Amino acid sequence: MGADSRLPSVYDPAQVEGKWYEFWKGNGFFIPSQDYNKKMFSVVMPPPNVTGSLHLGHALDNTLQDILTRWRRMQGYNALWLPGTDHAGIATQARVEEALAREGLSKHDLGREKFVERVWEWKHLYGSRITNQLMLMGSSCDWSRERFTMDEGCSRAVRETFVRLFEKGLIYQGDYIVNWCPRCHTAISDIEVEHEESDGHLWHIRYPIEGSEEYLVVATTRPETMLGDTAVAVHPEDERYRSLVGKQARLPLMDRLIPVISDAYVDKEFGTGAVKVTPAHDPNDFEMGLRHGLPQLVIMDEAGVLNENAGPYAGLERYAGRQAVVKDLEALGLLLKVEEHRHAVGHCQRCDTVVEPLVSKQWFVKMKPLAEPAIARVLSGETRFVPERFTRIYIHWMENIRDWCISRQLWWGHRIPVWYCEDCGEVICSRTDPDQCPNCSSADLRQDEDVLDTWFSSALWPFSTLGWPDDTEDMRHFFPTTVLVTGRDIIFFWVARMIFSAIEQTGQVPFYDVNIHGLILDALGRKMSKSLDNGVDPIEVIEKYGADTLRFSLITGVTPGNDVRFHWEKVENIRNFANKIWNASRFVMMNLEGYKTIDINEEQLQLADQWILSRASDRAQQITALLEKYELGEAARLLYDFIWDEFCDWYIELCKPRLGSAALPQERLLVQNVLVKVLVDILHLLHPFMPFISEEIYQSLPGASRTIMLNPWPDGSQAKVWPEAVVDMQRIMAIIRAVRNIRAEFNVPPGSKIKALLVVPEPDLRSMLAAHQSYIRTMSGVNELELLDKIEEKPAQAVSALNSWFELYVPLEGLIDVNKEIQRLNKELQNTMADLAKAENKLANQDFLARAPEAVIEKEKSKAEEARSRKEGILQRLEILSK
Repeated sequence: MGADSRLPSVYDPAQVEGKWYEFWKGNGFFIPSQDYNKKMFSVVMPPPNVTGSLHLGHALDNTLQDILTRWRRMQGYNALWLPGTDHAGIATQARVEEALAREGLSKHDLGREKFVERVWEWKHLYGSRITNQLMLMGSSCDWSRERFTMDEGCSRAVRETFVRLFEKGLIYQGDYIVNWCPRCHTAISDIEVEHEESDGHLWHIRYPIEGSEEYLVVATTRPETMLGDTAVAVHPEDERYRSLVGKQARLPLMDRLIPVISDAYVDKEFGTGAVKVTPAHDPNDFEMGLRHGLPQLVIMDEAGVLNENAGPYAGLERYAGRQAVVKDLEALGLLLKVEEHRHAVGHCQRCDTVVEPLVSKQWFVKMKPLAEPAIARVLSGETRFVPERFTRIYIHWMENIRDWCISRQLWWGHRIPVWYCEDCGEVICSRTDPDQCPNCSSADLRQDEDVLDTWFSSALWPFSTLGWPDDTEDMRHFFPTTVLVTGRDIIFFWVARMIFSAIEQTGQVPFYDVNIHGLILDALGRKMSKSLDNGVDPIEVIEKYGADTLRFSLITGVTPGNDVRFHWEKVENIRNFANKIWNASRFVMMNLEGYKTIDINEEQLQLADQWILSRASDRAQQITALLEKYELGEAARLLYDFIWDEFCDWYIELCKPRLGSAALPQERLLVQNVLVKVLVDILHLLHPFMPFISEEIYQSLPGASRTIMLNPWPDGSQAKVWPEAVVDMQRIMAIIRAVRNIRAEFNVPPGSKIKALLVVPEPDLRSMLAAHQSYIRTMSGVNELELLDKIEEKPAQAVSALNSWFELYVPLEGLIDVNKEIQRLNKELQNTMADLAKAENKLANQDFLARAPEAVIEKEKSKAEEARSRKEGILQRLEILSK
């Protein structure tokens, strides 16, 4: 390591990334200090499913966390990033059941105890896959503190929480409507239901009104559920049906009388304005049933098969039952009509089975007492959402929250710590497994079969991972955590639950900031999914381009809370950026002969030196401020522009003459020191974003410490700056760009030396430009520069560029073949006019405007505008050449 090292000619991430990760991890650099007097920074990783593998959402989420952690660590914070995984009850059990099925077995063949043993075996075999992939990403987690939602400590916290809530009367058992998967045989949470648009039907069914010739027509997408109807509802203000409210309707096929009720929930405009009410099989009907005291008639079992309450249809699978019901309604003349109807249908996220709303006996948490303090703490600013607009979403959901169904009909998970005495019926909730009934001393106890919803344990994640309910050093120092970084899609299901759980159990909020990011979409703006086959495997990207490139490409363009599209072109561009950094660093190192560290003499600094040092300081301050506001994507953009444009394309090019053999030794040494200083600052600013390449380059520079990741962060606040130098350099760069643009527009060969006349009326500016005209010559290929205070007559065939403070003239005579250039421009004009006519004809076509998607129309408008602009530029160039 150090000054004698040389970088290979080509950057190969595969030779760098694994080496440095093992070095950092092996030396314990990710583990926070035991000096608890230091400023604290802590973040817990949203635990990925133990069944999972890294996807782009994980990659973005963990890149954001790693940037924040590495940055705070360099700022001197005692930084803890705590990793872990979730046991993922439904998904993991499904995986193991699939493996058993290939052996011709079911979980029932093994029994509960042996089946759970098999799941643990599966977890130990495959559970480290995603953590290993996170290491490939460069995640600087404290792996010595890695947790699992079913490890001993987290399990103890889960049981403690359940018992506390039970003892306070906040946990109860009751019949409630849940999402039920007939294939997984369990209740599932809202987040585990994926709604997909499907083509279906709307059946219009006659319900005769008892004692009259009248009837109501209801429209339904699930006619089989009518077997469980216990009312028909209309809107209170619907004049069509007001006279029928309070009467009885005869339920077709079941010959059962049900009441006609009025309820404001009914949409007068949908269907016929009358709806069937099936409280046991529809969540909205369930709520309506509670308001009106309606029976809850369950007509389907846990496998989606119609039961004895379905009368003659008992034993039929739900869709077979639907066909039979429709056929019989039609035969009785009670089916008025059938309409095509496209609607959203809920599917189980795990097995893609259509879910059934179903009333069943479940365990619930009363939410209102928990929601109220969770709302108050956020409104007071104790926990803030970034961006702030997500506060309103959180508050709205919490104010309308329903009781939380926490039981799942699975074998894998935290088993509900409730026992039933088979002798006296006593219900026992206990922190430890009881030996006997406290009421009658019987030892004949049976534990509840259900397990807790996976979200119950992950709701405790920010404090269960730090040792709660014990009073640990980690709890005292790192809790509440500093920030939670997570996607916008789980604010309700996880973020809200962590907030109310932490307040209830610890009296504190779980985190001070919630940094919300969006989703990663494909290049067309679609969610990535298996069905669309548009997903991207981050590991493949890492293997081809390296983790640094993946990280920086994901972060560039990201703004808090907004979705971002994945483009392969961006990945290629960031790979080129990495190569640019590498090659610029190689240039610096190849020009360090005779280098030694000196105190830079400010009086010896040239304008370009003052400019780059000032810009480095300014950029460091801007990037630091953006990181403080969680504007990580904008910070990355500023860093990219500074490295590529200002350091590589400007300063290094301006340095080259001063590093050559003709340069004075003292001048060369000064430039070497400026180059090294700015490059070292760049590598430190870059490290949180691209940790591997920054460490590799840094270790090849003179005076490198053991690792860049523990070095101080260069915030730029104490650096000497020269504001006048920045302004002067910007003026010089404007002139150079103007000359370059002229060369490009008129196809002046790159090697041609040109003459330029520069008119600058202001004497001080003219003197400054005269003193630094070597910059203009070096960077624009001008070999003859004439500085004037005014000009009497514009040179013949000269191209001009005008600014508020200068006029630039570049005579083209002798530089190009004017006649050939005129011919080329005329041909380009013809092609441009053809493009413009084509676009304008499309936009004038009313049929095209009526039929084409908005995006296609906008694209044609852009084409037309671009062609007009191109046409204008060509005409201006032709006018210049024709004079």
